[in-house]
Amino acid sequence: MTATIEPTEQEPSGLSGLGFEIQVSDRRTRRRTAVRRGLIAMLVFLVVTAVGATVTVMAVQSHLGGQLNRVDDVFTGLENRPERAPGAAGGAMNILVMGTDRRSDEPTTGTAATAVEWVPGAQRTDTIMVLHIDADRQGASIISIPRDSWMYIPGHGMNKVNAAFSLAGPSLAVETIERMTGLRIDHLAVVDWAGLESITDQLGGVTLTVPRTVEDPANNVVWTKGRQTLSGAQALLYVRQRYGLPNGDLDRVRRQQAYLLALMRSGLRALGSHSPFRVYDLLDAVTSNISVDSGWSVGDLRSLLLDLRDISPADLELITTPVSGFGYEGDQSVVYLDWATNSTLWNAVYRDDVSDWQEAHPAQALDGPPA
Repeated sequence: MTATIEPTEQEPSGLSGLGFEIQVSDRRTRRRTAVRRGLIAMLVFLVVTAVGATVTVMAVQSHLGGQLNRVDDVFTGLENRPERAPGAAGGAMNILVMGTDRRSDEPTTGTAATAVEWVPGAQRTDTIMVLHIDADRQGASIISIPRDSWMYIPGHGMNKVNAAFSLAGPSLAVETIERMTGLRIDHLAVVDWAGLESITDQLGGVTLTVPRTVEDPANNVVWTKGRQTLSGAQALLYVRQRYGLPNGDLDRVRRQQAYLLALMRSGLRALGSHSPFRVYDLLDAVTSNISVDSGWSVGDLRSLLLDLRDISPADLELITTPVSGFGYEGDQSVVYLDWATNSTLWNAVYRDDVSDWQEAHPAQALDGPPA
């Protein structure tokens, strides 16, 4: 039996862009006790009204520090790491963001994780992105690497890029991306699909625009053209669809980019709203569902929040790494990267000059709605 996801009748007033609209509804799928949420909301409200944004940031810092799950020894033992760019460009920040395809029934990231330690073969990275934050903190780039990209995995030979995490955990994933890009990765953030589902539900669902009717034969779902308000479970089906899309993995990458950008936009708006309930719910959902490297101090996270508040959606560059074609390695369907053009891309990131590169390579930009 095939389920059809029909458009919602109500016109949402959420955020628009890249074929998506997102809004935060009033309902909450997970209720905390009224006392707990009421006291926290009252505290945040008093802080905001009495002493302003500076102390609010301190409260945010304390909250993040208590919630985040840490991954130890991510960068320990890595040799021959890339150097930072000289001069002002060296002040940019590169964060490896990975979404894992968990194969257990329990969460593997965040404070709810029951399998904190990496286990060989337990999970691969379904989503791989480099978040580059400009040195002047006035812009940022999200560069997606298709999970099926065929490349060298240090110590393991040629394989899909997403195999690195499965073979030897987050350290090998970092080493692989640093070798591929020539960039020094400053920090790591990992979320599994259970975490993304939880964050979506905590935001009250996500409203997006499906640009055309598409069937997902693997999950017996038809996505009908129009605006859809999706639960966390439905959102996962949408962003993970691979079969039935014209360009397979590449179309899925574009869906994920647009979806995550919409989440970021909504999150930035919530943080800037000074609404105690919205701020608390957002922070609780995000910090309880992601894992970060242990070297990422609470102060660093506070500084990052302050930096991101000055970046508008228009300042975000979304790019997919250049691809030369598709094929098979044994029985594996793989993506072949255009290494020559990739070299110019990562050199531009190194120089902190992504905008000019994207203007020269418009085909790599996420400039329209995904499939």
